[in-house]
Amino acid sequence: MLSNISRFFMRRRNWTVPYALFLIIFVVMPLLLIVVYAFTDAEGAFTFANFRKFMMHPESINTFVYSIGIAVITTLVCLLLGYPAAYILSQKRFNTSQTMVVLFILPMWVNILIRTLATVALFDFLNLPLGEGALVFGMVYNFLPFMIYPIYNTLQKMDGSLIEAAQDLGATPVQVFGKVILPLSMPGIMSGVVMVFMPTVSTFAIAELLTMNNIKLFGTTVQENIYNGMWNYGAALSLIMLLLIGVTALFTNEDDSAQNESGGVI
Repeated sequence: MLSNISRFFMRRRNWTVPYALFLIIFVVMPLLLIVVYAFTDAEGAFTFANFRKFMMHPESINTFVYSIGIAVITTLVCLLLGYPAAYILSQKRFNTSQTMVVLFILPMWVNILIRTLATVALFDFLNLPLGEGALVFGMVYNFLPFMIYPIYNTLQKMDGSLIEAAQDLGATPVQVFGKVILPLSMPGIMSGVVMVFMPTVSTFAIAELLTMNNIKLFGTTVQENIYNGMWNYGAALSLIMLLLIGVTALFTNEDDSAQNESGGVI
């Protein structure tokens, strides 16, 4: 018996069994349940009524479009703030870069609800109104590290000889950045966009706390339907959101592959 177990674990491919079981139980099965509930009614009969209900309710569609807009704005702001920060941190002459990276990443170790409650307390202390501005600020504050780190990681691994070669060929700093640094950092940018856009478009707790429930995002709509026992309709909304996230990841992966094939040639 022990010898059979020993032989089983001596095969390296068998080490993947625990991970496969984890994926099946906590990833595949929940996704299958979402699909089943989305395409069935309360009696378990197959139907498209849940999706028709979404298409026939302008309020749900408006919430969906508004959530995408908030996610896009948050992603763009995080990119505009995160790229310069990642670029500065990646410079070798910046002697305290490792310490500064830890300071930027440190908020990721704190629970997102605690950070959001701290943001609410900050707005209350400054007598600033809670609303759409607070929502965008809170989104950026919570997800900015997810944009900085992948870009920093890509810039940190960039071959400096390529930059030196461009400078030797007479390229200006602007040309070096536009034709060498930016193209080579696109994988990090794409990873950061996905890591910010995906959680932003599906969040609900941040919107509830920073707008006093006055602004509803698509994640809030999903949460409310499931909380009220409307599992089928909530599953259909969840599936729509999953498809949106999947399409976003697909396009970013295609852009990443195209960039790698181009090789960032000047």
